[in-house]
Amino acid sequence: MPAPKNAFKAALKGDAVLYGCWLTMADMGAAELMGTIGYDWLLIDCEHSPNDIRSTRDALIALEPSPSPALVRVPIGEAWVIKQAMDAGAQTVLVPMVESGAQAEELVRTMRYPPDGFRGVGAAGARVSRFSQIGDYSETANDEACLLVQVESRAGLAALDDILGVEGLDGVFIGPYDLSADMGHMGNPGHAEVQGAILDALARIRAAGKGAGVMCLGEGTEAYLAAGANFVATAIDSLLLVQAAKARLKAMKG
Repeated sequence: MPAPKNAFKAALKGDAVLYGCWLTMADMGAAELMGTIGYDWLLIDCEHSPNDIRSTRDALIALEPSPSPALVRVPIGEAWVIKQAMDAGAQTVLVPMVESGAQAEELVRTMRYPPDGFRGVGAAGARVSRFSQIGDYSETANDEACLLVQVESRAGLAALDDILGVEGLDGVFIGPYDLSADMGHMGNPGHAEVQGAILDALARIRAAGKGAGVMCLGEGTEAYLAAGANFVATAIDSLLLVQAAKARLKAMKG
C-alpha cells in the first residue's frame, strides 16, 4: 500500500482558488471543529503559536477525517524540525523566511528520502506510516511531499527567480506583514509599495508554474487573485473567535 495521496498538492495544480485558515490555538478540539467548516485547507501554525510536535500531531489526527487538507508551518527550516512534522503525518510543509534558491533546494532534499534527498528513514514506528502498516510508505512518500516556502523579505524578493527555478518546489507564499516590516512599513501591509511588490511577486510565481499563496485578512483579495494567487489564507482561528465574541457582546449590550 502506497503513501496517502496528497489532496492539497493535487488541488494546487488545478484551476480553482483554494481558501484556507490558520490554526493557532494549539487545541485538538478547535482543529476538529475547524475541519467541519469547509475550508479548502487548514494550516497548523508552529511559528507564531504555541503548537509543538505533540499538538501538531493531535491536530493532524483531528483533521484526518476532514475534507480540508492539513498543512503544517514549521517554525524554522531545519531538517530535524521538518522530519518530526512529516513523521507525525504532515505531507505539506510551509517553511518561513526563505531567501535564496540554495535554501529552497536544501528544503526540497530535506523532505525527500534518498536518493532524491536526505530525509531520515525512520517512519516505520511513526503514525505517518500507520506504524509500518503502510508497507510501501518510504518508497512512495517522495511523490506526495509538497513543499511551500514563504518569501517575506526584500532579500527573498530579490532571489525570487532563483527560488522559482528550484525543481520540486510546489509553491511560494508571500507574507505581507513581515514583508511590510522589512520594507520599512511596519504594520502597514496595505502600503502602495508593499502591495506593488506582492502583486508583482504573485504574477511571477504563477508564470513559473508554481502555486502562488498570500495572506489576506481584509480587503485586497480581488487584486491578489487577478495577479495569480491560487491559495489564499483568509482567516486565523483565534481572530475569528475574538471577532465573533466581541460582536456577540456588542449585540447583547446594544
